[in-house]
Amino acid sequence: MTKPADLVQGTLDLLLLKILALEPMNGFAISQRLKQVSGEVLQVSDGSLYPALHKLEQEGWISAEWKSSENNRRAKFYRITKAGRKQLDSEVTQWAQAAGIVTRFLALKGAKV
Repeated sequence: MTKPADLVQGTLDLLLLKILALEPMNGFAISQRLKQVSGEVLQVSDGSLYPALHKLEQEGWISAEWKSSENNRRAKFYRITKAGRKQLDSEVTQWAQAAGIVTRFLALKGAKV
């Protein structure tokens, strides 16, 4: 993928909500999960990740609390809220529709330009 940042910019909320729908996590673990699931293609900087998490928290889609991490450090753990699950469902539907449209265009056959 030549420009993964473009993909993340338009879909970061969706990806974060999906990750947190599976289990509560701290920011570092979220960052690692993004890399892992994308096959190391998506790497979101802290300068993008934490403002996005803060925005989701302000929207009421996630909540956060301070806890001890696996290595006994204080870390903010994020969890999806009921409103966040509704938003996730909405964004998944929108993404599926958009992907379907792009797929139809990619399937077009015809004269080469």
